[in-house]
Amino acid sequence: MGIVQPTEKFNSGFVTLIGRPNSGKSTLVNAIVGRKVAITADVPQTTRHRFRAILDGSGYQLIMVDTPGIHKPHDALGAELNMSAIKALEAVDAVAFLLDASKPFGTGDMWILAYLEKLKCPRLLIVSKIDLVDQAEVQVQIDKCTAELAFDKVFALSALTGEGVPEFIEAAVDLLPEGPRWFPEGTTTDQDLEVLVAEFIREKVLYLTDDEVPHAVGVQVEYMEHDNQKNLTSIEAVVYVDRESQKGILIGKSGERIKNIGTMARVDLERMLNNQVYLSLRVKTRKGWRRDANQIRRFGYGV
Repeated sequence: MGIVQPTEKFNSGFVTLIGRPNSGKSTLVNAIVGRKVAITADVPQTTRHRFRAILDGSGYQLIMVDTPGIHKPHDALGAELNMSAIKALEAVDAVAFLLDASKPFGTGDMWILAYLEKLKCPRLLIVSKIDLVDQAEVQVQIDKCTAELAFDKVFALSALTGEGVPEFIEAAVDLLPEGPRWFPEGTTTDQDLEVLVAEFIREKVLYLTDDEVPHAVGVQVEYMEHDNQKNLTSIEAVVYVDRESQKGILIGKSGERIKNIGTMARVDLERMLNNQVYLSLRVKTRKGWRRDANQIRRFGYGV
């Protein structure tokens, strides 16, 4: 990080977003920074990277730490993702717990609250996706959660419609201590470009496949080069699965599914890179990679 110490009074700090899978963390991050820096999908393990998203304002820099959804792990990958999320609670200025308004408050939420109870920093409760329920259901969620643990502030919002988001940003900024500009002005995420590219590709896999395939997929960018004269970025990436049978599902009949994945991913990549993109995808099998901590970390997932 290129840390800059401003000459005038400046506030900056880190706020971690934590919650169960699909509670709306990544959608909220995208809404806060005003552009897509995190992939979203309605399946567990959509977010596999712990990363920072940055919002610059007048006299402040707010750094949101997005985390994988905490869940009961079924393999080494799940355990690594949980560990990554829990580590994001360390040395931050505030923690925001996201509770999906459309799903019952349950044991998974209680498990997370046990970690939050130990924290000395401010705790914020966000009841998300309020566009999906009525006000009475929102209040039920608030009452159940706050009966288990006290929060410094409570918010009800919808990242999709924007309702309640400005109020949360204002409250988060008010909690920031005086500090340096941790990232250069205009930076929206600390993720490497190759990681973002791989994630945008994986997101399209999530949209176009179902059942066990999304959880078995990892993506690595093997080659990326920009041609200034043509204003073209060439990208070669490999989509890995952990069983040979999944390879055929992902490729599809006559290669149609992997072609559609590439077409959809290219739209996002061209918007992000602001130039034309040539994208080549291959599918390979890396047997049992989700149960191997070394393989998991080669993909950059986990701690």
